[in-house]
Order: sequence, then C-alpha cells, then structure tokens
Amino acid sequence: MSDFLLIHGSCHGAWCWRDVIAALQAAGHHARAIDLPSHGADPTPIAQVTLDRYAEAILAAIEAPVTLVGHSMAGLPISAAAEKAPEKIARLIYLCAYAPRSGMSVASMRRAGPRQPLRDAIVIAPDRQSFTFDPALTADRLYHDCTEAARAFAASRLGPQPILPQEQPVTLTARYHSVPKHYIRCLQDRAIPPEYQAAMTEGWPDGTVSTLDASHSPFLSCPEALARRLIEVAA
Repeated sequence: MSDFLLIHGSCHGAWCWRDVIAALQAAGHHARAIDLPSHGADPTPIAQVTLDRYAEAILAAIEAPVTLVGHSMAGLPISAAAEKAPEKIARLIYLCAYAPRSGMSVASMRRAGPRQPLRDAIVIAPDRQSFTFDPALTADRLYHDCTEAARAFAASRLGPQPILPQEQPVTLTARYHSVPKHYIRCLQDRAIPPEYQAAMTEGWPDGTVSTLDASHSPFLSCPEALARRLIEVAA
C-alpha cells in the first residue's frame, strides 16, 4: 500500500485530483491532495505567495514519507520540497511537469521550450501579480480529450495563478538528487510540448520515464489509467 500526495498545477486546486483519488483509494492506497497557497480554498493573498511557501505547504501536509506527485508547474514546488526535506519523500513523480533544472524557474523553463502553445491562452491581471487561462482556449489547450462534463467541472473551478512563485528559481543539491524520481510524459499534451517533456528527461535512467496517450489533464481524461500508472511507479 502506498501513500500519495497529489499537487496541482497552475490555476488548479486539489479539486482536479478528485477522480484519481477515488481510483487510488478503491485500489487500497492512501491518497490525498492539497490546495497550494492562494489556490482553491486556501486564503493566502496572491501577493504573499512564493515558491518557498509552496514547498512549505507541501511539507506541512506530510507526516510519513509519501509518493509526491506534481502536475505541470508543480514540478518545481515538489522539487523544492524534496530539497528541503528529502527524508519526507519516498519518490517524486512528475506528471507532464517541468522537470527542474537548478537555477531556473517555471517561467524560464517555459520560455526555454521549443514552442509556446500557452502564450495566447494566458491572461495577465492588470496588477501583473497573477494570470488566468482564457476560457475560450482552455478546452483546446488543457482538456481536449476530456468529456464535456469534465470540462465544465474544471472551468467552474479554475482560479488565478500567482506569478511570483513561477518567476523564482529553484536551487537543487545532492539532497534533491537523493530522492528517486519518475516522469510521466503525456503524448497529446497541448500545454507543455511532448517533445520538450522528452528533452527535459533526456539521460534519465532506464525505467524512470513512461508515457500516457493523454492531454495535459489525464487526471480528468483518464483518471483510472493514471491511477494504475501511479501505483505501478510507486511499487
């Protein structure tokens, strides 16, 4: 039996893992998700959110070592958490996420990609402290293989994404590198290009990278398949 802690990506919240948690629990595993600061039901003001606060929120939710899963931009917060307290993490799983490079931020990693499919989908707030996704483009970029019901579920819950934590670089040392890792590439991803996901994991050891034939949101489009993969990796 494994214990999973699931961390959402930009503009999302713990809500996006609903069906994956149900599938993991049905298979006999412990599984839960949290809202990162300022996301979902968390009341932290956007202006106070940093990458360090993301990492601290993750670690505060861990009592015994967990399999820590990060989606999309959460690749950097879960990595920062592993750098701070590797003893709390049995394994890191990156789900179509930014696989971190020390000294780089989410924003700099996004800009380093071969193409920018989200550029026209990001709407920056007037105060430039956060951004949202253009509702007219979210179905195509994030949920194109999801049911209409799943798209509506997500659209009603998406919220603003603080910009500051995405501009802050992560620093990684041997502490981070001591934690086992696995990367799940999504082959139909229209947010983080699949070829960039491959490039970010070039040189990873055999058996530490796998694929799902899914969009950027497999937690909604194929939650049972994703749960099975997470169980396999954690084992």
